[in-house]
Amino acid sequence: MGIFQLNDTICALSTAPGMGAIAVIRLSGPAAFKTTGEIFKPAEKDFDIHSVKSHTIHLGVIGMESTIVDEVLISCFRTPHSYTGEDVIEISCHGSVYIQQKILELLLTKGLRLAKPGEFTFRAFMNKKFDLSQAEAVADLIASQSGTSHHLAIEQMRGGFSKKISALRQSLIEFTALIELELDFSEEHMIFADRANLKNLLDQLENELSQLIKSFSFGNVIKNGIPVAIIGKPNVGKSTLLNAILNEEKAIVSEIPGTTRDAIEDTIVIGGYSFRFIDTAGLRASQEPIEAIGIGRTWEKIGEASIILYVFDVTEQSFEDVTEAISELRRPGDDKPLNLVLIGNKTDKLKKLPKGFKEFVEYETIFVSGKRKENIHLIAEHLVEVVGKEKVTDSTIVSNSRHYEALQRAHDSIMCVHKGLVEGISPDLLTVDIHKALYHLGEITGVITTDEILGAVFSRFCIGK
Repeated sequence: MGIFQLNDTICALSTAPGMGAIAVIRLSGPAAFKTTGEIFKPAEKDFDIHSVKSHTIHLGVIGMESTIVDEVLISCFRTPHSYTGEDVIEISCHGSVYIQQKILELLLTKGLRLAKPGEFTFRAFMNKKFDLSQAEAVADLIASQSGTSHHLAIEQMRGGFSKKISALRQSLIEFTALIELELDFSEEHMIFADRANLKNLLDQLENELSQLIKSFSFGNVIKNGIPVAIIGKPNVGKSTLLNAILNEEKAIVSEIPGTTRDAIEDTIVIGGYSFRFIDTAGLRASQEPIEAIGIGRTWEKIGEASIILYVFDVTEQSFEDVTEAISELRRPGDDKPLNLVLIGNKTDKLKKLPKGFKEFVEYETIFVSGKRKENIHLIAEHLVEVVGKEKVTDSTIVSNSRHYEALQRAHDSIMCVHKGLVEGISPDLLTVDIHKALYHLGEITGVITTDEILGAVFSRFCIGK
């Protein structure tokens, strides 16, 4: 493959850059043990770096001649029993930036090369330690910031998704072999592939691919944070509510209507889910150019949001006012259901709750005081409940946009095979679309790959992974 070299030895800092308690520098390649032996002086007697066993840790000092850089631990992993499948050494040193740099300089003077982003994981992929979708899960695991996104990455890294894709692909391969056998005996008009069985297989594949494609809408928001738009008329307390939810003064609060001119975003983890709250400009007709731009962006955020919190002032807006406002949220031709929660704010100004709002049977209504932070926990609890209901029952959830696009293309090819089967087209034409489906499924796991695909995948990784 052209994006990385595979025959040299690489090194890089694998912990986060900067000062810390410890740092880990990783080496991988044929010269990992030899190079380490040239700069490492062990505390053990009769220590030989060339005969040391795999999966062992050794104490010593790093340096050259009489100069000691640091006291370190080296972790030794012999091929093929390592992360990359190659000989690997991990040097655990103190977290001084100076120490990190000096050790890397020593390794470079010995002929090693600094690793590029994702190069260790690329070598693991090339050495068949895991497939391409599992490699991508490593990057997702590193980036996970909530319990659910962590769980999705772990499941994919353990190969659950890969096994499902491989099983679908294998079913198609076996049937394709029978159809291609028919082509070899076309003059004898022999049929090896039962068309009824092929139709059943296509129905099964179509159903499973549809379920995986459908799961992406859930998996994508779980991975990137569930967007929650906070909307309403000016001065109803949207910014105050955002500050209360985040428990910090994120947004400017003012009695002057139209203070919020642009969308303000922040993310918080609630119940294991990552929610991305978006405070928006108040919805009203405005001739002021800057405010009008902000209102336009509010409509954009409404379209992007998975959940909408419509905030209204219980002291100013009646049941009829809110009903009319909700009807205006639906754009012409948009039949997408509104995942809407009504938030009656400023209850601290009331002696009793207003009547009429219990008539909202379609939408949840929560009465709060953003100013006093009263009942804010009810919003959090309801959001977790809403997301829990959205969760698909199948354990395999697609969260990667590359996988989603490949699944869609595979599904389209399967639909073409299904149509061709109904229309009775010749076996050679059927196999064209079957091979397309096989290709797109193979793109997911890396059975079929190109430098372009690999470059796109591994460019997401940090250096040292």
